Amino acid sequence: MSFIKENCGIAGVYNNKHSAEILYLSLFSLQHRGQESCGIVVCDGKTVNIKKGMGTVSEVFKDGTLSSLKGSFGIGHVRYSTTGSSSSKNIQPFFSEYSGKPYAIAHNGNIVNSHLLREKLEKRGSIFQTTLDTEILMHLITISKKIKFKDKLLDALSKLKGAFAFVILTPDEIIGVKDPWDFRPLCLGKIKNGYIVASESCAFDLTGARYIRELSPGEVVFINKDGIESVHLPQKKISRCIFEFIYFARPDSNIFGASVYNARKNLGEKLAEEFPYSGDIVVPIPDSGSIAALGFSQKRGIPFEMGIVRNHYIGRTFIQPFQISREVGVKVKLNPIRNVIKGKDIIVVEDSIVRGTTSRLRIKSLRDAGAKRIFMAVSCPPIKYPCFYGIDFPSRKELIAARYSLNHIVKEIGVDGLYYLSLDGMLSSIGLPEEEFCTACFTGKYVIKDSHFEGKEQFEL
Repeated sequence: MSFIKENCGIAGVYNNKHSAEILYLSLFSLQHRGQESCGIVVCDGKTVNIKKGMGTVSEVFKDGTLSSLKGSFGIGHVRYSTTGSSSSKNIQPFFSEYSGKPYAIAHNGNIVNSHLLREKLEKRGSIFQTTLDTEILMHLITISKKIKFKDKLLDALSKLKGAFAFVILTPDEIIGVKDPWDFRPLCLGKIKNGYIVASESCAFDLTGARYIRELSPGEVVFINKDGIESVHLPQKKISRCIFEFIYFARPDSNIFGASVYNARKNLGEKLAEEFPYSGDIVVPIPDSGSIAALGFSQKRGIPFEMGIVRNHYIGRTFIQPFQISREVGVKVKLNPIRNVIKGKDIIVVEDSIVRGTTSRLRIKSLRDAGAKRIFMAVSCPPIKYPCFYGIDFPSRKELIAARYSLNHIVKEIGVDGLYYLSLDGMLSSIGLPEEEFCTACFTGKYVIKDSHFEGKEQFEL
């Protein structure tokens, strides 16, 4: 709930006459990963049909628009802008024609060396339609000296650094791509006689698809009439984004081969072991703090109470692009239950604190509801460093833990006590090898860093 700005959600389906409907349901399942815009591109082998727009999936695809999207394979995207402004020109999937044939790309993540790549391409004469780093991939494909599209794509991918999961539509196939550092999740499933790929496995549940596996680091999977073929880019140091487990992914998903629900509950249990304060009740910040709070409550034997009610008709506040929208959203999104809170010492379980704005407003509302004392338990360490891989806090000056001491943060957000989960406690809770996670936002130790990266609007005029 801490103003962390999301990545994006991507999906692709092959060999199903209801591909548009399947993509719609997949994107609806992935809506939590981005609410600014969305789009679907489908193909029947001859004709390409496209529908894109600003807004949520249900807003863009209404009034029977799905019925016009005919095709047996296609890709889709829901967006929070990570590179490129929130505007209609940047709605994905990115579509273009090359050698008289249609291609489309949907992307989750950030290409860290995008500034240098685009600069080189423009010097060669490339003209860009968007300010997306996604478009760079298509330009790299077109200038490759390889002959076959498959080889051109692999050649282009080898030049990218950073976090990228792609689904790509060609005239006769879909392609799933996972970066060789394994930053972002991408899952493979089976749906009737075809296949589906998506950012999270929760997209499979709604469509009736069967989960097969997570793509491996650097895997490029080609799905066409001949079946599935996988090619692997040279693997780099595995650096999975741990925030996928802390916050981003839905709890009913399996990503990187592990359960998000189990990871969050383990985070809460570990937090309970370390937490130095006690209270009368444990209250989660809905929804992302709920499972960690449950684990905390069960471990400490302190009653779990839903002391805050969420208005589900308000979008996730941190996805909205402007501060004024966020603050208004925070005030109306969560409302304390006075009868539960009044006169109690409460332990509030939060997934993270980024800028502190949300936490301060929330704590004030709990005070106003009559809380006696408020202790905050945070299920990750203090966020002190910017992220270059798709989380939109590119500057340390935005991060409250980078600017202030723990005591100052306590006063700033208005709690009686504050505790962050230790780095070791967090890493040991996920159930995957600890050394295979990116912890740069906590430690400042980056596996990839590019001094030319200037944030999400680096290509704007």
